Amino acid sequence: MATLKLPSIAEAEKNPAVKAVYDDIRATRKSDFINNIWRGLAGSPVLLQRIWDQIKAVMATPSAIDPLTKEMIYIAVSTANGCSYCVHSHTAAARAKGMTDEQHTELMAIISLAGQTNHLVTAMQIPLDPEFEVKS
Repeated sequence: MATLKLPSIAEAEKNPAVKAVYDDIRATRKSDFINNIWRGLAGSPVLLQRIWDQIKAVMATPSAIDPLTKEMIYIAVSTANGCSYCVHSHTAAARAKGMTDEQHTELMAIISLAGQTNHLVTAMQIPLDPEFEVKS
């Protein structure tokens, strides 16, 4: 259950600043769909704009990392942070970008293994190997 009232799209778009962000989301994604996160942020147009600008810059701008890999990284981090909403939305985005069932299964294995070894190394307080340090 949301901790705040999610306005309808029409209600949110009564604010010109919110409408401008929603229009940019639609144009960037080439879709009329506005995710619930954007509805939740509509009450704070400044925060809405800031988060959208960050998402757009990192996730929707061509870079050295391909879009599918970005989504898979987002799934892994969202899993580690316990964000069910983000796991679901970015899994859907990854599937839309071509993630196969086989890739999803392998991703789950990697997330599981990383979580396990992270916990073990943390519990044992294993010191960092000097070879892994960045040399200046």
